[in-house]
Amino acid sequence: MIQRELLDTAWIPDGEKMELFRHDKDFMVVIGHNELMSTRKWGSEEALATMAYDRIRNAKRPHVLIGGYGMGFTLRAALRVLPENALVTVVELVPEIIAWARGPMAHLTENHLEDPRVRLVMGDVAHVIEEGHGDYDAILLDVDNGPDGLVREDNNVIYSKVGLRNAKRALTPDGVLAIWSAGADPVFKRRLEKAGLAVDEVKVHARSNGKGAKHTIWFSTKSE
Repeated sequence: MIQRELLDTAWIPDGEKMELFRHDKDFMVVIGHNELMSTRKWGSEEALATMAYDRIRNAKRPHVLIGGYGMGFTLRAALRVLPENALVTVVELVPEIIAWARGPMAHLTENHLEDPRVRLVMGDVAHVIEEGHGDYDAILLDVDNGPDGLVREDNNVIYSKVGLRNAKRALTPDGVLAIWSAGADPVFKRRLEKAGLAVDEVKVHARSNGKGAKHTIWFSTKSE
């Protein structure tokens, strides 16, 4: 039996210990007993990008903000569908995530971080969003397990009334806010609506083959 191998450990600022494991050809990032991300399941992470782009196809020079690099599945899917004149700002809080992408998982990244359309920002995506004023055609958020601050309590700010108001202000008039979650959350959906956003809740299979559990993505646009 092939044993799971611990490759590296990182600490999330003001958060939990994060561990990178390899099992045969697969990688997984784990916090405690929770598997945060894995190369076995990436269908919904890709859908976060492709389904968001379906909603902003009319943008002449789309600017997409991706909060949380993860294992890069959302970025790679975005670069596949976005035009050559697009700009993608990727914000990642944990330096080791980028080091892993350029190190043990380099064969998965395919140098996408070096794509001329990509601008990498190390820091808190909440701060980047707060500074935005009509800058982004799409904001794609996958910074936690959902709007519950499992990974880092400070992530709750992103999903708060203030955080959603900031995201709404950072979008272009026809922009879309797309938020990934491991599961449904009716309370959060209502919070989106109260923030003046029209919400389309979509269930997406975790695996690209259409099997396994389903994740939730909220696609929100300005309703007022």
